[in-house]
Amino acid sequence: MKFIKSILVIIAFVLVSNVEAQDLKFGHVDIQKMVAELPEKITADKELQAEAVKLEEQLNVMRAELEKKYTDYVAQRDSLPDLIRATKEKDMQDTDQRIQQYSQMARQSLGQKEQQLLQPIIQKVQAAIAEVGQEQGLIYIFDISSQVVLYHSTASVDCAPLVKAKLVVQ
Repeated sequence: MKFIKSILVIIAFVLVSNVEAQDLKFGHVDIQKMVAELPEKITADKELQAEAVKLEEQLNVMRAELEKKYTDYVAQRDSLPDLIRATKEKDMQDTDQRIQQYSQMARQSLGQKEQQLLQPIIQKVQAAIAEVGQEQGLIYIFDISSQVVLYHSTASVDCAPLVKAKLVVQ
């Protein structure tokens, strides 16, 4: 039994020394910079901006409607019976609430649209990074734009040119 344990310990040391003897290679890339430079990202930004303009125009129409209601109310306020005044005030409050709800829904809609447009771009970049990692025999490729990596040495391979080449080919 001791003999088997001794052999297992020796095998473990041999395996560990083999792993340590391997040339561990790491790479890094700035994903945010890379995505920002892609033509697909520029197109997505333009589409998102166009959507934002449409939503803002509708919001401006709603605000103009509220402003007109308020101006009319102020001009007539003193001559209106209490019931009509209260009704107009309630109508303006409802319109203001609709504007706030619309604004919130518009922000959510833009966020979803941005996610929808960026997801395929990010997946494309991640696939290219995975290919480069495999081809270069890298153990890890770190995203230096996330600022989670506290240090990277000059021995770390800058994979950006390789990934960009993969993205151009696809």
